[in-house]
Amino acid sequence: MATENKINFWRRNAKVPGSVQPVYGAQHPPLDPRLRCLYPKETKPKFNNLKSKKTCSFHEFARSTNDAWDIDDGEDEELAGCPTLPFSMPSALQSKSTQEQQQQQHQVVDTERSISDRLDLEAENNQDTQEEEVDEANCEHFNGKVVKSTSEAQLSSSSVRSTLQKQQSLPVRPIIPLVARISDQNASGAPPMTLREKSRLDKFKQLLASPNTDLDELRKHSWSGIPREVRPITWRLLSGYLPANKERRELVLKRKREEYFGFIEQYYHSRTDEHYKDTYRQIHIDIPRTNPLIPLFQQPAVQEVFERILFIWAIRHPASGYVQGINDLVTPFFVVFLTEFVKDVENFEMSALPLDTQRNIEADSFWCMSKLLDGIQDNYTFAQPGIQNKVKALEELVSRIDEDIHNHFKKCEVEYLQFAFRWMNNLLMRELPLRCTIRLWDTYQAESEGFSHFHLYVCAAFLLEWRKEILSMIDFQGLLMLLQNVPTIHWGNEEVNLLLAEAYRLKYMFADAPSHYKR
Repeated sequence: MATENKINFWRRNAKVPGSVQPVYGAQHPPLDPRLRCLYPKETKPKFNNLKSKKTCSFHEFARSTNDAWDIDDGEDEELAGCPTLPFSMPSALQSKSTQEQQQQQHQVVDTERSISDRLDLEAENNQDTQEEEVDEANCEHFNGKVVKSTSEAQLSSSSVRSTLQKQQSLPVRPIIPLVARISDQNASGAPPMTLREKSRLDKFKQLLASPNTDLDELRKHSWSGIPREVRPITWRLLSGYLPANKERRELVLKRKREEYFGFIEQYYHSRTDEHYKDTYRQIHIDIPRTNPLIPLFQQPAVQEVFERILFIWAIRHPASGYVQGINDLVTPFFVVFLTEFVKDVENFEMSALPLDTQRNIEADSFWCMSKLLDGIQDNYTFAQPGIQNKVKALEELVSRIDEDIHNHFKKCEVEYLQFAFRWMNNLLMRELPLRCTIRLWDTYQAESEGFSHFHLYVCAAFLLEWRKEILSMIDFQGLLMLLQNVPTIHWGNEEVNLLLAEAYRLKYMFADAPSHYKR
């Protein structure tokens, strides 16, 4: 009786002493099922022997069907190419069968190579940007070469050809990296400069080379985007930092840069004073949060530049001081002025530039940011009344443009202030990639009140862009999550151009029509 109980115990207990149990971890990875093919005949574990007799416990049944649970699709295909035969088969037949399978595999490989070469040639002729994807899970090592498994090899050439044709029929779009080429989308996969773009660049150069630049004409051409090559000088002119007279520009640049570094010598040492300590502490906390995915802004030298710019601006504007969100407004100017000397901006080491160049970029960024903030300073004074008024205006505008969205917000109890405050405070910089912000600011600089007035209509157009997604959300949490994390990571110049066109349409309809604007 005791002997029978002991036998039943081992049948019920999966952890038999001396048995191999899979232990998951870095030092003990799961057992590789492909090792079954490598055991010598006399030492190979008999995985399938349990199938020959009746299972008398659940653990034996589970062990007899372990292949169904432990092997994923990729491993199963790899095992298909392994010459595993029943153990009852005579050794002579087993050897012969193994040789036949090896010969068959070589034939399959030759066939696949010929098909693959032919398809590759067609793919290169039809579309240079199409790349053939190879599934490594369907490959195994055979005689020192990478060989496709027999399960994949059974695909006919017609099926492979039809799949390739389907892929080639899809529209091709330039792939824009997550943060790469933040200064210019055209350098991140778009086609080379077209004849129209070259003509626009020549027109910009002609305007900038004239003794007195026609700023109205420059704004007119800048509205639809400024070429990368002339963007730095154009932004300096449109922001009011540089005069239109070409002869005076060098003198003004020299004087303003010296004036900025005079402020540094006069005020920056006071950052540790009791009166300014809290301001500097908040700036010091916010700087690392500025574009954390872009390596450029994580460099200590760049962060020190931002700290100086923001601290000097804060103590020279005591009515508002420093407010969270102003730190974002420095980055477009800094990047644009850096592109005057560097092409690949996001991974550039700032210390590689000459010291004088670094100082010039810092001073120009400070003055252009100051010009921008002069027009929207009520956004950052006590209680931020400018933002409060703009959010209220956005609510009234949306209620006239799209009543369905407005009523849906009311139904879900979503307040405009809960999502639009950041849109106004950061000028949509948290909602758009930096490359899109730079393109957007081309138009803002071209508008007479781009940052203060036209931005309202851009926010309305931006909200309408997600109309379908907004109306599909039926609860407060999902709707707010969408509005605070809109999926714009792959946006480029095309999407921004459409957004600006819709914003201009809304401005044309409502800006000078108070009866349309309010109920």
